[in-house]
Formats: sequence, structure tokens, C-alpha cells
Amino acid sequence: MDNLAFVKEYLLKKAGIDDAFLAESLAVLQERKLDFGDIFFEHTVSESFYLEEGIVKDGSYRISSGVGVRGLSGEKTGFAFSDVIEKNAILDACRAARTISNGHSMSPAGINLTPNHLRPLYVQDNPLESFTRDQKIALMNRANEVARSADPRVDQVEISLGQVHRLMLVANTDGSVSADVKPVVQFNVNVVMKKGDRLEAGSSAMGGAWLMDELTRDNAFEKVALDAVRMASVNMDAIPAPAGTMPVVLGAGWPAVLIHEAVGHGLEGDGNYNRTSAYWDKMGQKVASDVCTIIDDGTIEGRRGSQSCDDEGTASAHNVLIENGVLRSFMHDRRSAMLMNVSPTGNGRRQNYSSLTIPRMTNTYMMPGQYKKEELIESIDRGIYAVNFSGGQVDTTSGRFVFSASEAYLVEKGRIVAPIKGATLIGTGSETMKKVCMVADDLEFDRGIGWCGKAGQSVRVGIGQPTIKISDITVGGSNAE
Repeated sequence: MDNLAFVKEYLLKKAGIDDAFLAESLAVLQERKLDFGDIFFEHTVSESFYLEEGIVKDGSYRISSGVGVRGLSGEKTGFAFSDVIEKNAILDACRAARTISNGHSMSPAGINLTPNHLRPLYVQDNPLESFTRDQKIALMNRANEVARSADPRVDQVEISLGQVHRLMLVANTDGSVSADVKPVVQFNVNVVMKKGDRLEAGSSAMGGAWLMDELTRDNAFEKVALDAVRMASVNMDAIPAPAGTMPVVLGAGWPAVLIHEAVGHGLEGDGNYNRTSAYWDKMGQKVASDVCTIIDDGTIEGRRGSQSCDDEGTASAHNVLIENGVLRSFMHDRRSAMLMNVSPTGNGRRQNYSSLTIPRMTNTYMMPGQYKKEELIESIDRGIYAVNFSGGQVDTTSGRFVFSASEAYLVEKGRIVAPIKGATLIGTGSETMKKVCMVADDLEFDRGIGWCGKAGQSVRVGIGQPTIKISDITVGGSNAE
């Protein structure tokens, strides 16, 4: 059974909703002239556990279902939602959403619904049911044992496990009907290490659009626990970070959060239509160095940010945003695409049925280059090798950013000499991308844990990059050069 048939059977049939009612509802929505309208159904089941001091101290189980109806008329949006999937509620929401239109009343022709059969990117199975609760607790307890036995300095271990099963279906006024079924699992381990009066933390995680058995494949969950201990041990031996302007090598994978925040948000369509992005007038111009090609791709199987279609029913795509340093495309939902007279790119996303769709990233990454990682490190006389980041801030209007490194190393004369702590990277997205001078061939994606916040909404995303070298960037630290 494909995703569309699966969602109709599971989500709509019990409410007596069929294609005839969907067509009727869309006709009600179109009784006032709209540029576009859609009806979005969602059903989400989630479960989480939290372990501390060897005890499961928190657990939750949540079910959320509802429907959102939207009408677009020029720059205006009409929106209504209901937390029950019921015929009268849907018709009332359609009447409310259509009032945004200034157009005359219409008697639209009947809508012929066309199913959009999409390539599934993950299994339909519910991850909450792939392991029993006893198995899940046993897995967390084992991870706790592994972390504590790895190093006698381990003082605290916190472990969280979450699973989500999301079903969505969207019917549009153009007659298309699309659906997606997505499982998500995330596993986190946080460790605090103590030596005398000194405390240092380490964390690691893994996740993706798959079932629980991925955590036990090759004892992956134990490796997560050991990596958290390793990071805490590195920080225990760290010296104060240098400060000043210097070359920096960013490791593969998670450090792409800098690209996501400092560049990716600026390439989302709404900020460019509104001319609040630093990139709004840069299409076709050089915005990065020649070695930078940045992609947003929601079609990668099993990735956290992937989706068979976006929340407007547009099929996910492989979108080239920056090619060899030249800005080629923005990321669009239907609204920003219509306002900028281009095609939507499959980036219309929403936190849930009660939220409006806005342009959002999926899996955003930089393409690999020709060098080996070791060559990038060897090219530095004195600088920093940053492997992981704990967080940061960015102003999408100016592109200014500040990011804090959670794992970083001092490099002298081409050699890693010591771990450092307290390092922050400060710069502007477009200027930093122009200073990327070497790109390695070791493209990696994050471990499937990324969240992205925008306009009060959070959605799951993926990021990735190979090891890259920035010729010079401002480093904030406690040991001034």
C-alpha cells in the first residue's frame, strides 16, 4: 500500500472523509477567488523517555491530530485550523480561510482530484511499536552502564530516547492530493566528568527517519555513549582557546550548522521576497568562493530532514543553492514562489497542522572537494581545528553570526597540539563563505539530531559538509594573541 492509500485508510476513512468530500471542501474554499488553497491533515504519535542516575525519571506519550486550511490571495493569507478531523469542522475552516480574498463570489467548476504517488523515503512502520517499552528501557540502562564503565571520572549520565510517527495528507485547489508517512527516532547521551573541583561535559547523539533497530545495529547506541565520554575527556584536558584572527578548519558533518544558520536561512524565499535577507539582490552573483557548492536536498533516504513531499504537496527536490560560489536559487514554498514568479522548490514546511507553511530548509550541505582532511590541517601554521559546535546566534538580515565550539583543537605548524575550550567563531555568512579556500573529500552528514527554529516554529532538518578550511576568521577566546 503506498503512502497515499495508507493515510487515507488510517486517517480519513474513520472520519468518513473520501475524495468526494475533499473535492466538495476545496470547492467551498474556492467560492471566493483565491490564488491557491490547501487542506492539510496531520496525525502524530510520539513517545519519549529520560534516564538520569540510572533511573527513568520522565516519560511521555502524546497523540495529536488536526486539520489546517489555508487560502492565498496575493500577499495575504487566510488560515483556520481544527484539532478534530470532522466534516463540519473542515467546512467551517474552509469558509473562514477563504474570507481573505477580495475577489468576487464564484461557482467554481468541480475539482477532479489527482493522486500524487511519491517515492517513499522511509518505511511506513511505527517506530514506537518496533521495540517494546521494556526493550527501550533496557537499551538506555545498557548505555548508562557503558558510559560509566568507560572512565572512572564519569560523575553523571543523562540519556533520552524519543520516537515519532507522523502521517500527513494535503489536498490542493489545483486538484492534487499528496501524503507522507514518516518515522523518526532520536537517542541522546550527555555525560558530566569530574576531576577534583573541575567538571566538564560531553554529549553525543544519533537519529534519523528509521526504526529502533538502527540503534542496535553494530551496537550503535553504545558507540554514542562512548563518544559522549570521549568528548568529556577531551574537554577535561583542554587549555584556554586563543583569541584573534586566524585560519580555522571546520570538521566534517555537524559543523555545517554554521552554513545552515549563517547562509541557509538567508536563502529562504520569504526573506528574499521581503528584501530582509542579505542575499535578496545577489542572484547570479558571487556570494562564496569558487570551491563552495551548497545544496538543499529533501530526497535523501532515511535522513531526518527528508520528506517525500513538503507540507504543500510539492515533491521534494535536489536544489542547488550556490554553485561554485555563484547564487543560483532560493528555497520556496508556494507563497514565496508565486510572489517572486518562480516555481516552488519543495521547501514549504510547517511545525504542525495549526501552523502556517513557510519556506524552510530540509537537508542542507556543502559538496565535497579534492583535498584530504590532513592536507587542510597541515596547511595551518597556527590556528584552530573545530570539530563540534554547541550552539550559536545569527542575524539573518545582516548574516552576522557567533558560534561556540564544544570540541576544538589548537593547530601549530600543521599539527594538532592540544584540545582547547571557550572558542567562539565570529563573522558574517557571505564574507566567511568567500574565505573558504580548501574543501576536503570527506563529506559527512550530521547524526540525525538537527532542529531548526524560525517564526516560532521548529522542524527537523539535516546538515552536512566535508572538512573545510577558512583562510581567516575572528576567534573569540580567553587567551588573546
